[in-house]
Amino acid sequence: MTPFTAERLLFTPTAPEPNAIPMVFAFPNTYSVGITSLGYQIVWATLALRSDVDVRRLFVDVSESLPSDVEILGFSLSWELDYGNVLTLLESLDIPIRSSDRSDRDPLIFGGGPVLTANPEPFADFFDLILLGDGEDLLPAFIDAYQDVRSASRTEKLRRLAEVPGIYIPSLYEVRYTSPDGAIAEILPIDRNVPPRVQKQTYRGNTLSASPVVTELAAWPDIYMVEVVRSCPELCRFCLASYLTLPFRAANLETSLIPSIEKGLRVTDRLGLLGASITQHPEFETLLDRLNRDEYENVRLSIASVRTNTVTPQLAEVLTKRDTKSITIAVESGSEKLRQIINKKLENDEIIQAAVNAKAGGLKSLKLYGMVGIPGEIEEDLAQTVEMMVQVKKAAPGLRLTLGCSTFVPKAHTPFQYFGVNPQAQKRLKRLQKELRSRGIDFRPESYNWSTIQALISRGDRRLSHLLELVRDYGDSIGSYKRAFKQLRGKLPSLEYYVNEDYEVDRVLPWHHLQGPLPSETLRKHLDEARKMMERG
Repeated sequence: MTPFTAERLLFTPTAPEPNAIPMVFAFPNTYSVGITSLGYQIVWATLALRSDVDVRRLFVDVSESLPSDVEILGFSLSWELDYGNVLTLLESLDIPIRSSDRSDRDPLIFGGGPVLTANPEPFADFFDLILLGDGEDLLPAFIDAYQDVRSASRTEKLRRLAEVPGIYIPSLYEVRYTSPDGAIAEILPIDRNVPPRVQKQTYRGNTLSASPVVTELAAWPDIYMVEVVRSCPELCRFCLASYLTLPFRAANLETSLIPSIEKGLRVTDRLGLLGASITQHPEFETLLDRLNRDEYENVRLSIASVRTNTVTPQLAEVLTKRDTKSITIAVESGSEKLRQIINKKLENDEIIQAAVNAKAGGLKSLKLYGMVGIPGEIEEDLAQTVEMMVQVKKAAPGLRLTLGCSTFVPKAHTPFQYFGVNPQAQKRLKRLQKELRSRGIDFRPESYNWSTIQALISRGDRRLSHLLELVRDYGDSIGSYKRAFKQLRGKLPSLEYYVNEDYEVDRVLPWHHLQGPLPSETLRKHLDEARKMMERG
């Protein structure tokens, strides 16, 4: 018996035709984790609905029966450190881990997902092609184009596929450096027939994603996920989830959202509403009224992070009735100055009121998300965060209050991509921990070391592929990264170069040849606005 037998499908896979493309679609983690990814589910279902594709699934702990003559092997990469499992799975299938070592006998290896769309360069040498952006239009275009070149040589296939908008072929671009361990000098296509820039593809429809499969073996058992919104209109200047996925889109309530919910609730009573800012759906109150009806009495509802000023007593009451005990709000800092710098349109009074409303509606706990090391931050800003948390606790006594806190990490395609990680961040996490816990407030810091690795991969270039191979062999720890940097000294820049340095705005960044939703000029304008606020103090 396999995990696949426990699945409840909300679609009917199409029987492959005799000459269908033998394909494997992998998730480089366990089945439980992978099947909980809505992105992975959607791509698999899209492929399974095509008669010209015979797709099988592969995870690190289980797989469907794999074809012996695979032509295409794809990976969905949602977490940076899963890259090691990509390499392990390739080796298990006797496929060279570097694209330059593969021959016509090997399948084409493609990757997609948020990690690769943001900055594919640290992993570029492991993939033959990378799909940049939303899969709704990009995936069908890729398969259709592949059908046209299916009998061609590997080199010809990649050349032709590079003509499809959003398909990035790393081997067709040369990266030149000022020195082996210096900055990037330029990134150029290898000849005039290769597009100089690859544009991330954006699906602009208002029918968004919903789970095609529900299973008790998912990390969130029996969850049916519905995408309420995509992107976020707030544009916090550090936020990859906002900038990389623009424009903000909301699922049509009557033609998409409600029918999707009704469909899922036929097979499960657990509903998850997804999106970076779901309460900013223009008809969210109408959706809330619908979910408050008696017919949804037995539904267990989970929601993603919500915007502070949308936490009303009505929202809290509906969530309480639908078996939700807690909500999560990203506040970033108790300093209003810092929130202005990052474009977080939020005041402390709104945060306090959200806590009061949450308690009034019957919720038991409130989790706030904060961040240290935000560009422009000083010690006084930490004191203001402590004071804000104390005020929230006083305003809503009895409400379990938690502050989860991370370290600022620069992300590609955002205005703050030029700022490095503040080396004082680790001390600031410890200061907040000491001061908040002494006041009886639960504080949960994320690992500073993990933030360092996130920043390394977020800002990394192709030279990191050799380092990542070494780290996989040494073991996943900060010590392994430092050991690998030491071994490769002189062949790539230092850890501090990638992680802690502030970059000039004219620096050639590793993703210079990959175009996100906004042009560089717009990102720089948003950066200038933030810097002006920093100067005001």
